[in-house]
Amino acid sequence: MIVVRIEHSVPNFEKWKQAFDNDPADRKGSGVRRYQVLRLQDDPNYVMIDLEFEGIGPAEDFLRTMQRIWDGPAKAIMQNPRARIADRVEVKEL
Repeated sequence: MIVVRIEHSVPNFEKWKQAFDNDPADRKGSGVRRYQVLRLQDDPNYVMIDLEFEGIGPAEDFLRTMQRIWDGPAKAIMQNPRARIADRVEVKEL
């Protein structure tokens, strides 16, 4: 499983969440199988999103789409987005 981790600050979480929920990147159509949204305990305006993909190709395509979004209208609702692609090595529920 491939995971794309995106992190960035938001000036207003509620406005950012509304834009996120509008799904301008078409997550399902882009191959996202599951995602989770996290906020830091000590900084609720810092957001992390983990998106799961079956393969590297769709993950890289998704990041190209996100870069276009970040370079455009998203500048108003987020600051300094950063993204990384990782391989899930292990998941264990205890």
